[in-house]
Amino acid sequence: MPGRLYRSNHPTPGRLARAARQYRLRTVINLRGEKSNGSTALSAATAQRLGLDHVFMAFESRGAPHRDRILRFHDIYRTMRTPALLHCKAGADRAALAAGLAILFEGGTTAAALSQFSWRHLHFSRSGTGILDAFFLRYAADAEGRKPFLDWVREDYDEADLFRRFEADGLSSFINDWLLARE
Repeated sequence: MPGRLYRSNHPTPGRLARAARQYRLRTVINLRGEKSNGSTALSAATAQRLGLDHVFMAFESRGAPHRDRILRFHDIYRTMRTPALLHCKAGADRAALAAGLAILFEGGTTAAALSQFSWRHLHFSRSGTGILDAFFLRYAADAEGRKPFLDWVREDYDEADLFRRFEADGLSSFINDWLLARE
């Protein structure tokens, strides 16, 4: 969503400063959550130095999205200063989830939300991270066009059932988890 929301992998301080200038960022949303590591500390300090709001919003990349986290992200999305940059570690899975959610918050389609998951970002839909695709596909099958997305999340979405029914491919999971070392 150019002008409102951008996504990336975890930016270095230099990349964050360049992106802040280029896109006139006002908010950074860290989808990894509050991790105790150097990259998180550096980006939080850089955001503060640049006058950007820095928000921790944890999503999982291999679990069914949690209802409470989707609703919390909606609250953040509604109230954040824009433009905003959202990032996870690699920019492939949690960033795609959040970008897809934003599309649905804005009234877009699940097809548009699913377009955020791509080989271009090295997203493997057959690996454990494919449960994120399955989330959007479930909404499309259960309620799209019949029930507003957030109403479905609040009233009908069953994360435990989605997790129970999802099956990942072993080879894709090996590539994603071990060769690419995704978190």
